[in-house]
Amino acid sequence: MNKELASRLLLKMMLIRRFEENVQYYFTLGMIHGTCHLCIGEEATAAGTCLALEKDDDMFATHRGHGAAIAKGIDIRRMMAEIFGRSTGVCKGLGGSMHIADKDVGVLGANGIVGPSMALACGAAMAHKMRGEKRVAAAFFGDGATNEGIFHESMNLASIWKLPVLFICTNNTYGMSTHISKVMADTEIEHRAIPFKMKACTIDGNDAELVYETVRAARAEILEDPQPILIVENTYRISGHSKSDGNLYRTKEEISAWKEKDPIRTFAGRMEAQGILTKAETDALWAEADEKIRAAVDFATQSPYPKVEDLYDSVYAE
Repeated sequence: MNKELASRLLLKMMLIRRFEENVQYYFTLGMIHGTCHLCIGEEATAAGTCLALEKDDDMFATHRGHGAAIAKGIDIRRMMAEIFGRSTGVCKGLGGSMHIADKDVGVLGANGIVGPSMALACGAAMAHKMRGEKRVAAAFFGDGATNEGIFHESMNLASIWKLPVLFICTNNTYGMSTHISKVMADTEIEHRAIPFKMKACTIDGNDAELVYETVRAARAEILEDPQPILIVENTYRISGHSKSDGNLYRTKEEISAWKEKDPIRTFAGRMEAQGILTKAETDALWAEADEKIRAAVDFATQSPYPKVEDLYDSVYAE
């Protein structure tokens, strides 16, 4: 870990945190419509994973995909405008929170359905393999999605065809309001790779440095010997499942215990303790994140809404 990489990781996590906090705030004011799923507390999974990828690598996010999209490099102003439903949004205000996409930075879409990121990643990886490209496709999905049929189908397909896919499970232990212990006979998700003879590992998803190193190593291994790899990143969402979730199924003690493992604070503290960053430098990164998010909110709120007559623009069928 060096100063440049530590600063990039920390700034990405800070941007994600401030972005999510502002989205939550403007939802409460009624300025953002629809719904959204926040990843507050899970920032290290997004930042560590996506910074370990290259720009040309494809990434497929989930309904809780703001963090991954920001970490992969989407313009944060256009992303904020998309959340606000404005025409300057990355999807012209037509996609909203759960359908963020920008192929120019390898974000091939978030998805409101549980699990399709894995099958879509298999398709992208198949294209890369057929073209002889040194690229991987990364699919984010939650612990709940591993109970879906598409998880097993995608894992099996990727294993049989030796596809360059990174399966990234952000295990925050809850599928909506249900703890994994109530729906999984074996809560060690990496064991689910065994029938497919797939390499798998479980790591602390709140350790940004560990996430980065693990994904970076897995990517290099896949490019050397095309094959899928499953990485389970154990984490926790401090926020509710969605904006209307009152967290009544969790105790305050449980949430407080996980707040002590805050990935931003712990990473910043370790970098300062190791002399890689100073307190003044981490404070400056917070200030930079705050300024960029303020600018993004200003850009979004000052942008126009899409016109009714443009409803069918950029819509196509084959």
